[in-house]
Amino acid sequence: MKGAHAAVRPASLFWAASARLIGLLAPVRGRMIIAIAATCGFAALNVTAPKLLGDATDVVVEPVIGGIFDESKLAGLLAVVALLYVGASLFNWVQGVLTASAVQRLVLQLRTAVEDKLHRLPSSHFQEQTRGDVLSRATNDVDNISQSLNQLLTQLIMAVLMLCGSLAMMLWISPLLAAIALVSVPVSTLVTVLVARKSQAHYADQWASTGALHAHIEEFVSGHEVIKAFGQQDAVAEIFGYGNDRLAHTSAKAQYVSGALQPLMVFIANLNYVAVAVVGALQVAAGAMTIGGIQAFIQFSRLFTQPLGQIGGMLTVMQSCAASAERVFALLDAPEIPPEGRAKAGEKRLSGRIDFDDVTFGYVPGIPAVRGVTFSVLPGQTVAIVGHTGAGKTTVVNLLMRFYEPDSGRITFGGTDIATVPLDSLRSNFGVVPQDVWLFTGTIRDNIEYGWPGASDAQILAAAEATRVDHFVRALPAGYSTELGNDGDSLSKGQRQLITIARAELAGRGVLILDEATSSVDTRTEVQIRLATNRLRQGRTSFVIAHRLSTIRDADLILVMDHGRVVEQGTHQSLLSGGGYYTRLYNAQFRGFGESVL
Repeated sequence: MKGAHAAVRPASLFWAASARLIGLLAPVRGRMIIAIAATCGFAALNVTAPKLLGDATDVVVEPVIGGIFDESKLAGLLAVVALLYVGASLFNWVQGVLTASAVQRLVLQLRTAVEDKLHRLPSSHFQEQTRGDVLSRATNDVDNISQSLNQLLTQLIMAVLMLCGSLAMMLWISPLLAAIALVSVPVSTLVTVLVARKSQAHYADQWASTGALHAHIEEFVSGHEVIKAFGQQDAVAEIFGYGNDRLAHTSAKAQYVSGALQPLMVFIANLNYVAVAVVGALQVAAGAMTIGGIQAFIQFSRLFTQPLGQIGGMLTVMQSCAASAERVFALLDAPEIPPEGRAKAGEKRLSGRIDFDDVTFGYVPGIPAVRGVTFSVLPGQTVAIVGHTGAGKTTVVNLLMRFYEPDSGRITFGGTDIATVPLDSLRSNFGVVPQDVWLFTGTIRDNIEYGWPGASDAQILAAAEATRVDHFVRALPAGYSTELGNDGDSLSKGQRQLITIARAELAGRGVLILDEATSSVDTRTEVQIRLATNRLRQGRTSFVIAHRLSTIRDADLILVMDHGRVVEQGTHQSLLSGGGYYTRLYNAQFRGFGESVL
C-alpha cells in the first residue's frame, strides 16, 4: 500500500471502459429505448412550458400597454402548462423506473460474469492478487458501477436533451441572445476537459486504495486471534491507519479536483445570466422583444446553463464509475485456465496407474519448485510424500489435480495424459482432505453433504459413522442440524477435520488426497483421524502428505523429497535399511535431532 500513487492514465482507458460498460446494456436495449423516448417526452414538455408561460405573461401585461385583458386565453394557457408539467412528471417516472431496472439487469450480468470468472482463474492469480482486493473488485467496485450508472443514465441523457431543446427555443425567440448564451459553451467545455484530466488518475488511485485497505481488513479479521496472541494490535492499527489515511487522502484529492468543477460551472452560468438579462432588457426597451418573450428566454437560459452544470457535476460520477469499471474489467480479462470442453462431473471416470514422467514446474519462471519428478502409483496403493517444508510435497498433488500445469514432462492417469482431460472430469476422480480445514456457514449435515449434493440422510449417516464423526455430533444439542459459522470455530480443529474426512468419504472418489490431515492436533485426536483416514483409504488410490512419519509406516510407496527432487522412494522398511535421507529424517523425529536433517 505504501507504494500506491496517482499515475497518469491514458484517456483511451476511460473511453474503452465506458464504451464496454454501455455495451453491456445490449440485452436490455428495448427498455433503454423506451426510457430514452420517455426522456425525450419529458424534455419536450419541459421546454414547451416556459414559452407558454411567456405568452401568458404577455396576456397579463397587455392591458398595461393599452391592450385588452383576455381572461379565457390566460386560463387556457395556464391549463395547458399544468397539463404539460403533469405529463412531464409521468414521463420522468417512466424513465426512472425503466432505467433503474435496466441498470440492475446490467449489474446482475456483471456480478454473474465476475463470479463465473473466479471459477476459471488459475490458482496463480490468487497468489499474485490479495483476496481482499479481489473481493473489493467483486463487491465495492460493482456496487459503485451500479450507483453511478443509475445516476448517469437518469440524468445525463435528460441533461443533454434539455440542453438541445432549450437551445432550439432560444434560437427561435432571439438569435442574438442565443449567441450570447452560447459563449459559455466553449468556456464550460474547456474547464470540464481540464478538470477531467486532473481527476481521472485520482479516482483510479482512490479505488485502488479502497481495494488495498479491504485486503488488509480481510487479513486482520482472519488472523485476529494471532494478532491478539502476539500483542500486535498497535502494529495492525498503524498499518490500518496508514491505509485509511491513504484512502482518505486519495478520496479527498479526487473529490476536491472534481468538486471544483461545479462552482466554476455555476460561476460561468451566472455570468451568462447577467449578460442575457442586460441585453434582453435593452431589447425590450427598444421594442424588439416583449416582456413575456424575455421572461421565457431567461427561463430557457436557465434550462440551458443548468444541464451544463449538471454535466460538469456528473463528471465526478463518470470518472469514479470508469475507474471501478477498469478494475472489474481487468479482473474479467485476467488470463484464465485454457478453455476446455465442459464435461459433467463424473462423466469420465479414470482408472489405472498414475505416472509422473520427468515433471518440472516452477511458480516463478526459472525457479523450479519441483524438478524431474518421476514415479508410478498402482491402483489401490497408498503413496506418502515426505520431506522438509518447501520440498515440493504439496506442489506434486497440485499438479496432479491440475491447479497448475507442468513446465515440462507429463502426468498420466490410466495411460491418459491428464492435460487432455477436461478439468471437471479429471477432478471428479479426486477426494480431498486439505490441511487447512474449510467449512462453510450451514449445518454439519450441509457440510458433509457437500461431498455429494443430494445424498440421502442414510448415506450421510453412514459416511459420518465410518469416519468417527457420528459419536461427537450426536453429543451436540442440535446434532447434525448444528449450525456452523466462522469456519466452524465452535468445534475443535480435530472435529472440523473429521467432518472434512466424512465429506470425502461421502464423495466416494477413486483417488484420495490427504494433505497433512493430522497436523496441529493432539495425540488422541491424531489417533481418531488416523483411524478415520485408514477407513477412507480402503479400496482407493491415496496420496498422503505428512510431516509425522509415524502416520505413513504402512504406505505402499514413500516418496522422499528434498529441494524439489525425489531423492528416495520405497517402503518404510526399505528406506530405513538404506540409511539415507529418510533414515535421518525418521531418526530426527524420534530422537530429537531435527537440525541434522536440514
